[in-house]
Amino acid sequence: MRDETKCLHSGYTPENGGPGVMPIVQSTTYRFDSTEHIGDLFNKPTEYMYSRFANPTVDAVEKKIADLEGGVGAMCTSSGQAASLLSVLNLCSAGDSLVSTGTIYGGTVNLFAVTLKKLGIECIFVDADDTPENISNAFKPNTKAFFCETVANPALDVCDISKLAEIAHAHKVPLIVDNTFATPILCKPFDFGADIVVHSTSKYMDGHALQCGGVIVDSGKFDWCNGNYPEFTEPDESYHGIVYTEEFGNQAYIVKARMQLMRDFGCYPAAHSAFLLNLGLETLAVRMERYCENGQKVAEYFEASDKIESVHYAGLKSDKFYDLCQKYLGGKASGVVSIVIKGGKQAAIKFMDGLKLASNEVHVADIRTCVLHPASATHRQLTDEQLVAAGVNPGMIRFSVGLENIEDIIEDIEQSLSKI
Repeated sequence: MRDETKCLHSGYTPENGGPGVMPIVQSTTYRFDSTEHIGDLFNKPTEYMYSRFANPTVDAVEKKIADLEGGVGAMCTSSGQAASLLSVLNLCSAGDSLVSTGTIYGGTVNLFAVTLKKLGIECIFVDADDTPENISNAFKPNTKAFFCETVANPALDVCDISKLAEIAHAHKVPLIVDNTFATPILCKPFDFGADIVVHSTSKYMDGHALQCGGVIVDSGKFDWCNGNYPEFTEPDESYHGIVYTEEFGNQAYIVKARMQLMRDFGCYPAAHSAFLLNLGLETLAVRMERYCENGQKVAEYFEASDKIESVHYAGLKSDKFYDLCQKYLGGKASGVVSIVIKGGKQAAIKFMDGLKLASNEVHVADIRTCVLHPASATHRQLTDEQLVAAGVNPGMIRFSVGLENIEDIIEDIEQSLSKI
């Protein structure tokens, strides 16, 4: 099936006489006819047994997302941050390190640089545009993962996934790609060598600003038996001595994440949240077309304005990431545009407060147009040096284009710019 069809049909197939729409299984528990049956599931979980691990509604959504990304399995989480955290903790323990590009979401920078540091895991940040040699020099013998974003939030840099995957694999570590802004409709990182994909499903996948969520997708392609990951190849004493690579083959990574980390952290979404996410996924392919179309026109309008200092949107031929956008995104750069208005921070605030259709909110990738000032909001916790590394100018505005009529969006921009 093609993506548009997968969005509607993957993950759930109605039984004869069954509901045509994926049902909500709002239950924490599942009943069995014997003690032995339940005991067997704690040796090797092959059925639903408790909704902290798995739930039929959530499972259907996981299967749909895995199919869209081309992976062998997926695990939903209660937020995008939880997905990023568990994707790393499934590989790294105290005393290990990971490498990450610097131009990533501010919350993830804080997660890696502060919180993981408290857990004894070092994060080494690199410039994604640097030479392979310089990036490679950041890796240490204890490095267990390499992390990047397909389209950086909010700098909108497009990552050269193939280049980073080659570097990661040379060091026998997997490449984890946050594919939130691109979605599998615009980019499938596994096709370019990535090994693990994460998303904040709160953004384009949900699309309606209804509920927070995240997901981890396993490509099933990485060799966990390369000697760097004994937790995959040696008995897990916390789970009856199971050896993940022996029992689960190319699904070892995602099963381990569920059996170890979801068991202990319990950050699994509710069935109703997954049901709402599925409604968003059903229209994802259609919505991404309009997001990209509107985003392109808004970026071109900003570029032509004499009140804008700079525009960052990889769909523009003038953008430094235009060629990478063609390679990885099919020339479609999503619906998020980053701009810097002449006059600095105060001019930016005046412009944002003057908008009438677009709302000023802490969100992005919604069906409704919204704006945010990253330096004082999502990236507020970063130092000046970290802001620069993340590609965040103090006067930058993240303009998330919605699905309204494009003329209405541009007229709103025009009337607010006229007040500066």
